[in-house]
Amino acid sequence: MVNYMLLICADLENLTNLEPEGGCDNTNFSYFFKVKCGRCGEVSQKETCVTLNEVVPLSQGKGTTNLVQKCKFCGREGTVTMISGRGKPLTQEDSESGKYCPMMLFDCRGYEPVDYIFGGGWKVESIAGTKYEAVDLSGGDFAEYDEKGECPVMISNLRSKFDVVK
Repeated sequence: MVNYMLLICADLENLTNLEPEGGCDNTNFSYFFKVKCGRCGEVSQKETCVTLNEVVPLSQGKGTTNLVQKCKFCGREGTVTMISGRGKPLTQEDSESGKYCPMMLFDCRGYEPVDYIFGGGWKVESIAGTKYEAVDLSGGDFAEYDEKGECPVMISNLRSKFDVVK
C-alpha cells in the first residue's frame, strides 16, 4: 500500500483559492489520471476516473474502494481508494511562490497514479471577491475580465504531480 498526494500549482493572476467546486472533498468531483501497473510498468492508454461517491466492493476480502481495475497488459488487478480531508485551495500566495498545494490523497495498491488531467468543475475567486464557478481547465488555462475589480483574471501554466506520502 502506497499513498500518493495529488499536488497542483498554477499561475494565478488577480485570483485566489483555486479548488474543485464544493471543496477538495467534493464527493461528485472527478479526478482523471493515468495509472502505471506496479507489476509490468505498463501505463494505461485511457485516463482513469475516480470520484469519492463511487464505491465498489473489493474483489477479494471485505471492504470497499473507489476503483478496481485490471492491467490490460499483464492482467494484474489494482485498486485506488480516495482519502478525503487532506486537500486545500491553491492561494495566490502559493502561486506566487511556486508552491504546490495538496488536492486529494490516493491509497494505491498495484498501481501508481501518473499524468493528472485537468478538467471541468473548478471554482476560483478574484482578489476583488468575484466568484467563478464551473471553470473548465481542460484547455490548460482560464481568462476573464473581473468587472467588480476592473482587472483581467487568468489561470495559466497548470502543473500537477503525485508525491508519495508516508
